[in-house]
This record gives sequence, structure tokens and C-alpha cells, in this order.
Amino acid sequence: MEKDTFTLRPDDEFIELIKLLKLKNIAQSGGHAKMMVEEGSVKVNGELEFRKRKKLRNGDIVEMAALTIKIQE
Repeated sequence: MEKDTFTLRPDDEFIELIKLLKLKNIAQSGGHAKMMVEEGSVKVNGELEFRKRKKLRNGDIVEMAALTIKIQE
């Protein structure tokens, strides 16, 4: 499984799930990111996540297929 990190900007408390998927180029568009979440392709902290605008904070772990992303400050 590939592991990656995403560092929050100093002014940001969180990033929304679909924005993370777009920024990391996992989804080609916002619509594709929403579809991935709606289809149950994404886990946050080990549980399936269906909220597209889920706020990811420091320490959260996002998993899809063979990729894990840890959110950090």
C-alpha cells in the first residue's frame, strides 16, 4: 500500500474530503471526487465515509484502494 501525507497550511484548521482528492490528483474533477465518495470508495480513520465535505483535520487518515494519506499540520 502506498503511503502519502498532506500538510495543512498554517492558516487552515481542516481540508474538505473532496478538495483533498482533487488536490492530490486522485480525482480528475470535483464531480469525480464526489462520485468516489458516494460509491463508498473512501475510508476516513478506518470507516467508510459518505460525506463529501467531511472536514479532515490533523491526524486523520484517508484510505482508498492502495493509497493511504495522513493529514498533518
